[in-house]
Amino acid sequence: MTQLNILTLPDSRLKTVAQPIPQVTDEIRQLAADMLETMYAAPGIGLAATQVDRHIQMVVIDVSEDKSEPLVLINPEIIERAGIQTHEEGCLSVPGIYAKVKRADQVMIKYQDLDGQWQELQTEGLLAVCIQHELDHLKGIVFLDHLSVLKRKIALKKLAKLHD
Repeated sequence: MTQLNILTLPDSRLKTVAQPIPQVTDEIRQLAADMLETMYAAPGIGLAATQVDRHIQMVVIDVSEDKSEPLVLINPEIIERAGIQTHEEGCLSVPGIYAKVKRADQVMIKYQDLDGQWQELQTEGLLAVCIQHELDHLKGIVFLDHLSVLKRKIALKKLAKLHD
């Protein structure tokens, strides 16, 4: 396995919209393994292919305390949302910046697994937040895009200072 380079703001490649994966191949499975290794090493709880400069619809997630429940979501799509929660979010592509974001409290998604089989997953809480955050990356959206213009400007200034 290989640790991959994670793109960080203001890299414009983070705004690229990811394309569907036509077929789950060994190359896709290897990329998923590399993305999991990269995510765990960062450390983080989610990583979208967009963040490692691969503009395909795949995310990896593991919100377990002991990093024992990795999820690989290929061509994921939210099919139902319910409730609202506000959760403080951070992002491996926006290091050192955290902000409260409103998202659905519960989501149902459909996705393909590493065997190419379609699955559905109903989830809530932190996993639901993480899924929504990572699926945003596939659309070229970072969590700062959910903030007011003023809060976004403050966060970007802080980011620039942190990385000078």
